[in-house]
Amino acid sequence: MEFIRKEMDWELNANGRSILECKGSKPMIYVGYGEESVDMYRGNFKIEDYVVERRPLHVTGITEGPEGISMDMEGQLTLTVRVEGECALLSFTQVDPRINRFWFRVDADEEECCYGCGEQMSYFNLRGRHFPLWTSEPGVGRDKTTYVTWRSDVENKAGGDYYNTNYPEPTYVSSRHYYLHVDSTAYADFDFRNREFHELQIWEVPASIRIEAAPTFVELLEKLTAFLGRQPELPEWVYNGLIIGVQGGNERSFGLLDRTLEKGIKVSGLWCQDWCGKRVTSFGKRLQWDWQYHKEMYPDLPKRIEELHARGIRFLGYINPYLVNDGVLYEEGKAKGYFATKGDGSDYLVDFGEFYCGVVDLTNPDAYEWFKDEVIKKHSLDIGIDGWMADFGEYLPTDDLRLYSGKSPMMEHNRWPALWAKCNYDAVKEEGRLGEVVYFMRAGGTGSQKYCTLLWAGDQSVDFTIHDGLATVICAALSAGMTGCGLSHSDIGGYTSLFDNTRTKELFLRWSEMAMFTPVMRTHEGNRPDTNFQYYEDEDCMEQLARLVDIYTMLAPYMKVLVKENAEKGIPVQRPLFLHYEEDGKAYGIQYEYLLGRDLLVAPVYLEAREDWDVYLPEGEWVHLWTGDVYQGGDVNVEAPLGYTPAFYLKDSSYAPLFEEIRRKYGTAASRD
Repeated sequence: MEFIRKEMDWELNANGRSILECKGSKPMIYVGYGEESVDMYRGNFKIEDYVVERRPLHVTGITEGPEGISMDMEGQLTLTVRVEGECALLSFTQVDPRINRFWFRVDADEEECCYGCGEQMSYFNLRGRHFPLWTSEPGVGRDKTTYVTWRSDVENKAGGDYYNTNYPEPTYVSSRHYYLHVDSTAYADFDFRNREFHELQIWEVPASIRIEAAPTFVELLEKLTAFLGRQPELPEWVYNGLIIGVQGGNERSFGLLDRTLEKGIKVSGLWCQDWCGKRVTSFGKRLQWDWQYHKEMYPDLPKRIEELHARGIRFLGYINPYLVNDGVLYEEGKAKGYFATKGDGSDYLVDFGEFYCGVVDLTNPDAYEWFKDEVIKKHSLDIGIDGWMADFGEYLPTDDLRLYSGKSPMMEHNRWPALWAKCNYDAVKEEGRLGEVVYFMRAGGTGSQKYCTLLWAGDQSVDFTIHDGLATVICAALSAGMTGCGLSHSDIGGYTSLFDNTRTKELFLRWSEMAMFTPVMRTHEGNRPDTNFQYYEDEDCMEQLARLVDIYTMLAPYMKVLVKENAEKGIPVQRPLFLHYEEDGKAYGIQYEYLLGRDLLVAPVYLEAREDWDVYLPEGEWVHLWTGDVYQGGDVNVEAPLGYTPAFYLKDSSYAPLFEEIRRKYGTAASRD
């Protein structure tokens, strides 16, 4: 990294190319004042902004000191630049208190690709679009041209768009071998549409902007995750089989577990999200948001968990950072003053869809400790629960909400998911159970890298749509991996079923065959279990699922190495092709294939009614996992019947014997002969 100054002009270069330029004729920073309008309805946000003033800033004075090179920007703010090795830190001190809009330009070129910005589900390469960064419900449909999205907008204000995400983050990685991170939790919009520059808009003057370069993407991700933090390794037990998501109480849930095992499907965990009770709304089956086991639906649950453990199976539940106002824990928290309030001190209840909840004020140290100790530890960990869905985190309202910290909810909103993740992390760590317990989250932000043991891709529609179906979880895993979260999985078969959109057997199996090439396999019955396809209702599906789960367990020796590498170096389990094939220009535009580690390439079938599939292979000799046929790099078309999603391994891989064993046992009939 090189800082070059000429009088009042300067530039920052990395890898011999300009990243930043600040000249009299080329301003880098713009500031101004805006008035926003924010409307939330059940986690969906409509955000509009009226920019009252925007103007460029020029350097009007420079001094050099031990902290770096400080620049006066027309008396509006001070910029200090410090360069150490391949890292540049730009720190900002706001002088004019009226500034609440900040624009920052980064040099770009037409061929450049950019990735990250948290978990993006529609587009992996961010170039050519802008991405508002605000944690929210991702929306149902997420494509304004579709019927489902239109109807979701009309009826629930919930249609969504390509950029809506549970997990946004002001961090991106450039194909020019640098990453950029903005230290801010304010609303932001990263705009990658201009051919000559990227323009990053933040609704405050950020504390700093960090830019770090490296010669390779692998080294770059190591640096990025060393800064942001890294996810811990997964527990050993997750590799033993499928985590089945069922509900309905002891008799039904444990009965379906037995039926699943009887059909030869290996099970690592039983996940009962309704361990806390249920309520039925117009959206479908929901939960009783009072995080303790429901003694009528799940009598003697601690004893039943002990019995599961004796059989080598774990039990998982569900929690989130909100408490329903008709629950016991709500009354306890309210008596202690542990909820965020309205500005006048009265109760603030959030509409979650025909029921109302209090917001546990995690900025209050006493409330944080109470939820960590008296809710997570006492009611989950202490009764033997081995994991849970740590849901939500996106719903912190911004209108008339008062927090213990005194900070604006506009600034705390994007921080909330990481704070929620830390609460779970601290509970598990303090109990000495990191590496034994796994909780999975959909919401995230800066800091989630260290505190989130596992991502899940959220509430996809139960279909093959490009912007809300099976395809999105591939893009989501790749983008999250480029932001430092390299452990991801999804609800097999999707979750959201609305407007006569229902899961089919084909979708479930296609999703399953993709999921066996991810760190964790987990099913979900969805929001409308009774009208959607369920694997346990179909004998043939159970036989096929048993085979896929067997393959997943056979991959465990390989998968564990990848998960360990993610924990130690921040290299994601599911990787974009260019991570290991930097000279291959075509690899930079591929978002629906991925490398599982370095040696295995997976090209999931994400469209319906397909018997063959087009695949791009980088340079090398690739062996088809199911047939044993050898292919050279380039475009190929292969057969892709159900259960045989295209997958290839490098011929010279040290894991070739493992992959060959999988083919001998589970490949096509011809390859086994």
